[in-house]
Amino acid sequence: MSFYSFKNSNPSCCPGAISGNATDGLQEKVCVQVKRVYDSCLQQEQLNNQVVTITSYAQVVNTCQCNTCGCGDNQETQTPTSAPVAPITFESCRSTTTEGTIRNLTVERLCDRPCFARVRCTVDVPIDILFVDSRCVEYIGKGVVSVNRDVLLSIPDESIVPYTLESMVSAICVSGTYLGNNQFKMTICVTIILKVLADVEILIPSYGFCSIPPAEEFAESVCDEFFSLPLFPPASLCNQNLTGGTQAGTCTCAGNTCNCVRTPSTGFVSTNTTT
Repeated sequence: MSFYSFKNSNPSCCPGAISGNATDGLQEKVCVQVKRVYDSCLQQEQLNNQVVTITSYAQVVNTCQCNTCGCGDNQETQTPTSAPVAPITFESCRSTTTEGTIRNLTVERLCDRPCFARVRCTVDVPIDILFVDSRCVEYIGKGVVSVNRDVLLSIPDESIVPYTLESMVSAICVSGTYLGNNQFKMTICVTIILKVLADVEILIPSYGFCSIPPAEEFAESVCDEFFSLPLFPPASLCNQNLTGGTQAGTCTCAGNTCNCVRTPSTGFVSTNTTT
């Protein structure tokens, strides 16, 4: 089962929300090795008429053996049996990974703003371009979208362990056309996050080691959610009041549906409407 399965009998030893005082249960101070984020910034923009050259491509093959498969189900790529035949129609594109490649990096510290620096770089975003040729054969090509960045970031002082800059990227195409010579002109929505990182050892409070629950087999748990329901249906507020409760209330009934509200009086008046 997972940490969050309803079958887990010891949720207090699992990750999740804290009830009560967060310091209850702290056992020790633990030294962990992590990447500390000293600063980061996000930029989102629409790149119009961006020309991307395909460096390689593969043929998309649908391995579905029936007519019930959805779009994109059971698809795989293989070495093309032939080159695409013009005219070529653009279908879509999106980034293939969340990790971009930073090149041409320069960091210039600012004298008038201590701890800050001007960071200039080019971020390469890998993308997959889906297109179809005149025979309705589908292909997927590899390309790169290059975006220049010029930003201000807080940079830590010099140390034995150096800081690094990394990028988190995401891109998706709005439209595109084939220009020829393995080039596409596209409108692309790009998100780039630049981060200043360093591998550090940090002392943090700890609740101890996680208690890993045993795996919950999917095939054997198809009835568990049903079996976890109460055996008998719980009584609603309307039914409790109509059958004689100690608290007073009012009910508004329409047909077979009653809406009841309890009030702090000592009596109870009910009206039943039958249609």
